[in-house]
Amino acid sequence: MTSATLSKPGAVGKTAATGSKTTRSRGGLLYVLPFFAAFTLFLLWPLVYGLWMSFTDRDLAAGASPRVVGFANYAEALTDPMVWTTFGNTVLFTVMTTIPLVVLALAAALLVNMGLPGQWVWRMAFFLPYLLASTVVSLFWEWIYNPELGLINAVLGVFGIEGQSWLQDPDFAMAAIAVATTWWTLGFNFLLYLAALQNIPATVYEAASIDGAGKWRQLFSVTLPLLRNITMLILVLQVLASLKVFDQIYQMTAGGPDDSTRSILMYVYDTGFTGYRLGYASAISYVFFAIILILSLLQLRFARRSDQS
Repeated sequence: MTSATLSKPGAVGKTAATGSKTTRSRGGLLYVLPFFAAFTLFLLWPLVYGLWMSFTDRDLAAGASPRVVGFANYAEALTDPMVWTTFGNTVLFTVMTTIPLVVLALAAALLVNMGLPGQWVWRMAFFLPYLLASTVVSLFWEWIYNPELGLINAVLGVFGIEGQSWLQDPDFAMAAIAVATTWWTLGFNFLLYLAALQNIPATVYEAASIDGAGKWRQLFSVTLPLLRNITMLILVLQVLASLKVFDQIYQMTAGGPDDSTRSILMYVYDTGFTGYRLGYASAISYVFFAIILILSLLQLRFARRSDQS
């Protein structure tokens, strides 16, 4: 044993610790490698490839290689009347569904949180529709809205009210889809609100009661302020979900009548896979993505200002 080794008794232990740390790092990389592979293959690569296609004239029906056209697709998208028509339909659907899905979910959560008998029945009734597939929901509500055999017109007939062609009339079709969507997706927001309500300490309500606050005063002065953060989260998630509407509209009306329910994602689908213009469809998608990103940032900024105030 040399004098250099004797002068550094911790050298061997330090080397072993470094080697062990390197081994753990490699082991950690092996665990996260499947996630990064899936993330790159199914999200990152499609995003990059789609962005590249938006600058080309990629056509499914053409055999030639795609030609780079620069910003021509984006210029066409910004001046395409159907883009703005379908975007307007999407915004209308978002307004029709977001407000009820926030207000009704909160009301349902408050009702269940009151401690009524048979709570499991209430929870199942509010949450069970959310577990159904979009195809099942669409077929169910198509039967309800049927102008001849539907439940709604049958009930209206009992009161002497003339029924309507709910999904065939441009004045009612979007509202009919919004009602079906609200019934279908209410359970998710309900669950978030219920979890937030159950996390409010009982001592807060006890203190409010001692100060003379009744149930309504506790609701508006204690419960709703403490639910502000979860409400902002639900609002952001709901707006994003409603803007991406596709399934139920495609299955219930296919965008009709007269394009009154055609969403912008349906237009992207029709342009890319029916009209075969993948490059132009990609450009519309990225314009829509930019709009969603801006709306999300505005909502988050508003939420932060509300928290600071």
